[in-house]
Amino acid sequence: MKREIRTRRQGPATLRGKAIPPTTTDQRLLDRRGPTDWVHADPWRVLRIQAEFVEGFGLLAELPKAVSVFGSARTRPDTAEYKLGTEIGAKLNEAGYAVITGGGPGIMEAANKGCHEAGGLSVGLGIELPFEQSLNDHIDIGVQFRYFFVRKTVFVKYSQAFVVLPGGYGTLDELFEAITLVQTGKITRFPIVLVGTDYWGGLLDWIRKSVLPAGNISADDLDLIHLTDDPDEAVRVIVEAHDAEQRKREEIEAVAEVARRAGDPS
Repeated sequence: MKREIRTRRQGPATLRGKAIPPTTTDQRLLDRRGPTDWVHADPWRVLRIQAEFVEGFGLLAELPKAVSVFGSARTRPDTAEYKLGTEIGAKLNEAGYAVITGGGPGIMEAANKGCHEAGGLSVGLGIELPFEQSLNDHIDIGVQFRYFFVRKTVFVKYSQAFVVLPGGYGTLDELFEAITLVQTGKITRFPIVLVGTDYWGGLLDWIRKSVLPAGNISADDLDLIHLTDDPDEAVRVIVEAHDAEQRKREEIEAVAEVARRAGDPS
């Protein structure tokens, strides 16, 4: 039996076997223990970080309107959650959206697969991890990042909505960062849809019964999240929010045009 050789994507490079370093680029950046020679390496890291931003921004600059779909990498293809992710990917394409995921297996693969098989544009933003996780086979545009924070920035920059299916720590991290950015006005107030009432209901109950009464969020902050089990409803929430935003933008432009003409003596 042929022995499988370990492979790791590290930015644009592919490493195999003994060439794979014991740590990831992120780990070396964040680890401040030991000798202080990291001081001399950080300027080079800054250039590498800049290069990742340039690569990501350049590759996705002409991406049409898109929705990011988050969820567990551990979800198996024979589960209801995987089927749901595939259905949502297809329905987002039908509604005119490209689909962006983390590019890995599980829910990410499901959403990419649904979009790709429906004829849509499927995007994967991968990440270098201590254990290898290659981009799935249902991606039209794929980028492999070294640094999580660069990848997160690209997620946010090129998405007009977030759909979040059941997942673990990584999914929770992406969910709460998105909520925080919307809450603080760092990004436009666009939809964040949780799919799976049984899975997410307890979390929302805790927020409603513990976080809100403690005064740590405002009542309006609960409206930043929409919970559903229905893939059609998930997509409809996004479409209706964008339609409303478009009408608002057109009204503002119309008022500005009337004001401009009123002030134009010609």
